[in-house]
Amino acid sequence: MKIALFGGSFDPVHLEHLHYVLAAQKALGLDRLIVMPAGRAPHKAWGASANGEVRLAMCRIAFRDLPWVTVSDFEIRAEGTSYSYLTCREFAQRYPDAERYFLVGSDMLEDFFTWKNPDDILANVTLAACGRGNAVPETLRARFRERFGKDFVMIPFTGDAVASRLLRVDLAFGKRPAGLDGQVYRYIKEHMLYTHPAIEPALALEKEARREHSYRVARMAVARAASVGVSEEKALLASALHDCGKYVPPDSPLLEGFTPPENVPAPVMHQFTGAFLAQKLFQIEDEEILDAIRYHTSGKADMTKLGMLVYLADMLEEGRDFPGVQELRAWFWKDLDVCFYHALRQQNAYLKGEGKPVYPLTKEAYHWIKGIVKDK
Repeated sequence: MKIALFGGSFDPVHLEHLHYVLAAQKALGLDRLIVMPAGRAPHKAWGASANGEVRLAMCRIAFRDLPWVTVSDFEIRAEGTSYSYLTCREFAQRYPDAERYFLVGSDMLEDFFTWKNPDDILANVTLAACGRGNAVPETLRARFRERFGKDFVMIPFTGDAVASRLLRVDLAFGKRPAGLDGQVYRYIKEHMLYTHPAIEPALALEKEARREHSYRVARMAVARAASVGVSEEKALLASALHDCGKYVPPDSPLLEGFTPPENVPAPVMHQFTGAFLAQKLFQIEDEEILDAIRYHTSGKADMTKLGMLVYLADMLEEGRDFPGVQELRAWFWKDLDVCFYHALRQQNAYLKGEGKPVYPLTKEAYHWIKGIVKDK
């Protein structure tokens, strides 16, 4: 009997998960496959966006037409963090006579060396890797053999590189991702998953083109967030709401009680009205999110990573086109501090070249970040 275990957050489960399962069954001749949604994954400090029961339900919907697939609640029911070595031990005890495989995306093979007790995992299962947009280099296979004295199996299938975090952005903005099963999507909508009550009304204050801009900002910020230690939820909310004050006139009843700072240039004012609206109208109390909105146009000294992330995503999202944007985007993915420095330097040079004054907060931000990156 051949049996495979397929674990993951499935947050949400998407069509590439289904394609992967079908490819594994065909390549390995599986008699049975167990889909195992994680409880609390050790690599996701901020936690799953949907709870365990909901992710179990979505998986059961997604794999409903495959009778040889079982969705297990083992990790959801277990207490504490979900570690793969413990799951694989249990898997081996339940199916001692089976030929056992553990399915992973090929993008996880590089990280496998750092997993908790990887030798324990390989004592109980054979890794079966499936591509997610990139081929596995032979150097990685050689390194794997040298370290573990065992090979992994490569499933001859390369799926599209689908990122669940970007599906969550799509859903938060009311878009239907092409990568979701129709019934899974309906379940998400019925249960109002992957959204926040502030996002839809905040976007309603913007023109359609500006809403699309905010969407692109959110995708860029969320894609980078985890790698710079920023929570996905904060990156999403700050990005979605950053321009909510853009088209609200100064005499609007929505701004009753708002006191503008002195000598604010007109193009900068909406960052302050946006932060006011986010707190007063949309009940956002997180000071880090409010601060990211409040300074997303000017920048400021001592800016948080979230603040820099939103500032830069606002400037560099894929709809922007200006001289030097490609170089700045390259820095965005390499080093956020250096990117912030170059972005401010370029902005200061542009304003001076146009004979326009540089807003004091922007000057302060530039001198602050220049000191941070001087050794880089």
